[in-house]
Parts: sequence; C-alpha cells; structure tokens
Amino acid sequence: MSANAQTKEPDDLRSLYQEIILDHGKHPRNLRQVENFTNQAKGNNPMCGDKVAVTARVSPAGVIEDLAFEGKGCAISIASASMMTSALKGHSVQAAKRLFAAVQGLCTGKTDVEGAQREVPELANAIGELAALSGVRQFPTRVKCATLPWHALVSCLDGGDTATTEK
Repeated sequence: MSANAQTKEPDDLRSLYQEIILDHGKHPRNLRQVENFTNQAKGNNPMCGDKVAVTARVSPAGVIEDLAFEGKGCAISIASASMMTSALKGHSVQAAKRLFAAVQGLCTGKTDVEGAQREVPELANAIGELAALSGVRQFPTRVKCATLPWHALVSCLDGGDTATTEK
C-alpha cells in the first residue's frame, strides 16, 4: 500500500468533514463582538484576503468566559473561527493555546486526531469536530485559511493586537 493510500481518509469521513465545514461556513457561531471584551486582536492573510477580528472576555483566573469573531473570508476561514469560538468558551487560556498547537498539527499533518486528543484531553470532544479542518493539509495554501483565526486567538490571548499567517 502506498503512503498516499495510507493517509487518505475514507469517503464517508471526508464527506462528514465537508458537511461540518459547510455548516459552520454558512451558519457561523459567535459571529459578533464580545461585549465588555478584555482582549482583542485582528488577523490578516495577505495571500488570499481573509481578515478576522477575535474578541474575548477572560476572567482574572484565566478562563475564557466569552469568545467571538468578526471578519470576511473563505468558508474554511469562517468555519475555523466558528468552530474555534464554540470549542473554547469556558476553557482556560492554557488549554486554548494547547488546542491551537493541536489544530495546527492537524492542519499540517504533523499530528492525528488521537495525538491531538492526548495533548488536550479536556477538549477531546471538540477535537473530533475540529478534525474536519485536517483536510486542508492536502492544499497547503488553505492551511493558512484554516489557521488564521487561531493565530489571531493566540495574539488576542497574549495581549497582542494583530496576527498574520506570514510569520
């Protein structure tokens, strides 16, 4: 069996992933600005024009109380932001940063779902849905679309004001 055949996802799984991306792309969750936000950052992908602004309200204990985004971009970028904001409400800033690394690994092929779930066990269920983003690894230019909201999130949580996919 070739390496390509080993890494290919079954058609039914690929179809499910496409449905998740389309659903979040057409009906994004948390598409708004957080009221009384404590942190904010804007992200820009100059290669394709995707733009996202992430706002968060983080408690003094480091828990993400509310998280939302605004922006324009392709369905993958919007879906990724929607899934990200849905997954992280109520979780710690540290868990969010570990999830960023796990999603980055899923998108680039450096980790699989099980590895990501081991890295962020408290968000194992969310990783199941976020695995839908792993299909972008077959299209390297789309990896930046999927990870832009996550770069903006990390900048937001670190107190930065901007993020880019061109680092």
